[in-house]
Amino acid sequence: MNVLLIGSGGREHAIAWKLRQSPRLGELYIAPGNAGTAEVGRNVELRVPRSAAPTAERAAYLDAVVAKARELSVDLVWVAPDDPLSWGLVDRLTAAGIVAFGPTQAAARLEASKAWAKQLMQRHAIPHTRTLIFDDADAARAYVRAAQGPVVVKADGLAVGKGAIVTASVAEALAAIDELSALGDAARILTIEDRVTAREVSAHAFSDGRSVSAMPLSCDHKAVFDGNQGPNTGGMGVYSPPWWASASLESEITAAITAPLARALAAEGAPFSGIIYPGVFVNEAGPQGTRLQVFECNARFGDPETQALLVRLETDLLDIVEACVNGRLGALEVRWSSAASVCVVLASGGYPGAYASGIPISGIADVDPDVVVFHAGTKRDGNGQLVTAGGRVLGVTATAPSLEQARSKAYANVERLHFAGAHYRRDIGLRPSEAPGFRSGTGPGSGLS
Repeated sequence: MNVLLIGSGGREHAIAWKLRQSPRLGELYIAPGNAGTAEVGRNVELRVPRSAAPTAERAAYLDAVVAKARELSVDLVWVAPDDPLSWGLVDRLTAAGIVAFGPTQAAARLEASKAWAKQLMQRHAIPHTRTLIFDDADAARAYVRAAQGPVVVKADGLAVGKGAIVTASVAEALAAIDELSALGDAARILTIEDRVTAREVSAHAFSDGRSVSAMPLSCDHKAVFDGNQGPNTGGMGVYSPPWWASASLESEITAAITAPLARALAAEGAPFSGIIYPGVFVNEAGPQGTRLQVFECNARFGDPETQALLVRLETDLLDIVEACVNGRLGALEVRWSSAASVCVVLASGGYPGAYASGIPISGIADVDPDVVVFHAGTKRDGNGQLVTAGGRVLGVTATAPSLEQARSKAYANVERLHFAGAHYRRDIGLRPSEAPGFRSGTGPGSGLS
């Protein structure tokens, strides 16, 4: 089977790496890919437009993907990033007679509109954080002044992982409204949610539109610095499984959230085929006795969660994708390793703010053979030298029988990698009591990592 994978980050390298292990895989193309994906497939120069690109540019991109898929004679296109999903790339491919993996534009609203997603959950009694929706910034400001309590302010649309601001005061909330309003269309509508202090977990699942198959739970570290300090990023590291989770938590989330989300979308005429990924608060004594609450929902693999999950997957990923596309997921046994995994992200100096690119990277050849270095922001320069080409550059991912062993292995190999200005968190996977200066309430919702 020949596959075209859309995307260029660490998530896409991890997907490509796992697909390459399938004996059924023929040619693998990645558009546009990075220096890591070039080692397991062939990169195709077809760059995804920026989120705020004009409608005409987006339409031209959709046409270009269809044309490229035909030119390459692929059997399947996997649409991995959120923007092309929200623009309807899966719909466009399907209309052209090309098999695509990922939700339709209607189903991808689960991520593309936070307001719509919360309204869906309200209609179908799926537990979620209390959310108010505003299409007027002045009305949002008035609410914040009256509420007087800590809130989370979010842009309704896609904002490259930076559209949620956790606040601790009225002044911070007002500043967050101003900051997000500057994003343009993505923040034409704002949501303001209660700030909840609870554990956060990423609850991925495969879905074929009728049934879901849960993946192991994982925990992402969003804040840029140790102890959950500093601004949120796209993700500075992840570990799986959560050291704090009960044995029943995964099945609880499937029963209360993931499976009901799939049923709700099907009931409203938008069956979800792809990867459904709610971010969930877990609280032993939640509001009104609610143990689980969805604080956000995504319509694709998380990044860097993908890296920590796919190293634990034992079933052929291509078989899973094909089962989802053909509506046969319920008949497939999806197997996962019992090992723990830890992924530590190395970022460019200055990230998540301004950063330089084109900085030489060294040390990858020195990494242990059982540790995987997933490329995110990398490329080869004119001399073939591996250099930085993004904010998040590399994700060092290790597996071991225990979380402590996986963590130790990951950090031992992080120290072998070098590029000027590189920085990374040193507390990925640590219990809060073990992490110096830990501060709760800085994640995309506001819980504990």
